Amino acid sequence: MSDILLSLKGLTKAYPGVVANDNVSFDIGTGEVHALLGENGAGKSTLVKMIYGLVKPDSGTMTLRGKAFAPAEPRAARADGIAMVFQHFSLFDALNVAENIALGMENPPPMRDLAARIREVSETYGLPLDPYRTVGDLSAGERQRVEIIRCLLQDPKLLIMDEPTSVLTPQEVEILFKTLRKLSAEGTAILYISHKLEEIRALCDHATVLRLGKNVGECVPAETSARDMAELMVGTALKTPTRAGRDMGDVALEIVSLDAKSPSAFGTSLKSVSLSVRKGEVLGIGGVAGNGQDELLAVLSGEILTAPGSVKLHGRPIGQTGPTARRGIGLLTAPEERLGHAAAPDMSLTENAMLTGSVRENLESRGFLKWRTAQGFAEKIIEAFDVRTPGPNNAARSLSGGNLQKFVIGREVLQRPEVLVVNQPTWGVDASAAAAIRQAILDLVAKGAAVICISQDLDELMEISDRFAALNEGRLSEPRPTTGLTVEEIGLMMGGAHGMEVAHV
Repeated sequence: MSDILLSLKGLTKAYPGVVANDNVSFDIGTGEVHALLGENGAGKSTLVKMIYGLVKPDSGTMTLRGKAFAPAEPRAARADGIAMVFQHFSLFDALNVAENIALGMENPPPMRDLAARIREVSETYGLPLDPYRTVGDLSAGERQRVEIIRCLLQDPKLLIMDEPTSVLTPQEVEILFKTLRKLSAEGTAILYISHKLEEIRALCDHATVLRLGKNVGECVPAETSARDMAELMVGTALKTPTRAGRDMGDVALEIVSLDAKSPSAFGTSLKSVSLSVRKGEVLGIGGVAGNGQDELLAVLSGEILTAPGSVKLHGRPIGQTGPTARRGIGLLTAPEERLGHAAAPDMSLTENAMLTGSVRENLESRGFLKWRTAQGFAEKIIEAFDVRTPGPNNAARSLSGGNLQKFVIGREVLQRPEVLVVNQPTWGVDASAAAAIRQAILDLVAKGAAVICISQDLDELMEISDRFAALNEGRLSEPRPTTGLTVEEIGLMMGGAHGMEVAHV
């Protein structure tokens, strides 16, 4: 490793009831691509927030290029050469690329000069962007480019990236990796957070592993298997999801030539979508974010009502049936946005258990909520899905993203759905939790349920799906058996290539 750029010594940060970081120390070298690994709740987010000036450590020190470094706010961190691309984009859909980038600058230049600079930097690093395009019209991959270019215009010495490939096709991942390798070669250090361990192995020079807030080890990813890294993260042997032998039954859910207008001005309307899923089957649906996934889930959940015969459950038209009634007859859904859509942030886990479980779990009587029964259901979810929380009375927003995801999926699975539709079931969760969620889905299917799994994680879809289809600009490809389907073919399908084009890959 070259000379040290950033050195962390004994960083500790505690919150009521939990020590997020406990005496963490490691170094990042100039030009090094350094992975930060750990299961959900391991302390990764708190650590990078301290580096970026969002959180102040209780104890410990940082040095940047040999000088004391203690940013009081992100502005100070940016002034010292620290930039960060967050997992959730912070862009305004109605503004264009240049206007969004200007909002993140202390003293933005005239718009014409900024636009020219955006073109120059984006082309230099292989991430071409039109500065005058409206952000609401951009794909998820292009939006990420905006965030990266915004950072590169700061000429950073350290670039922090949090789950940067979760919204990208395999081809877009390769483009991103070329950019990061070019930055590394020019001397920019990169602190890279991801649960995709094969990506870590392909990209990163070194890795630091956190577990329960402590630094429990380091490794060279290229010389360490993904399983070994995962087991170092969780501290136990990793269980691989297994499929039980099963026979598929009748068609459980069917969509016929469905058109549905997106309720959002920048959403993607569904165009002539047809699909069917049988009892005992997992239908995997892939696609880059923003190609109609949210709209498809809303159509299936009953949040968007459609023509009566366009959606059928066990042959019964339900296009005009609302969400609560659909749950009552066995169609359950789990949306991608866990905080705000799948769960109410300021409500307790018990209250969130009631939100979708009141009918199937008998959590109300004559208009009154049965609090003890609901609390028992929440406790059952917490125990069965290893949700790390002090108890069912804690607010949903108090959980880490991965633990809230486990709670949301567990809440639906434990209601014994006949059909379950999930969007991004393991988004942002660690390898151990992802394996547990996938196993729960496979166990559900083994009991005769039908599952539609919408995901941007291609490895996930290949692991649990019987058939695969791709959403692109609101259109769904013809489902194909996943056996024998290559990742490259899937990537092309996600990009809009179907039929004969894919056959020639």
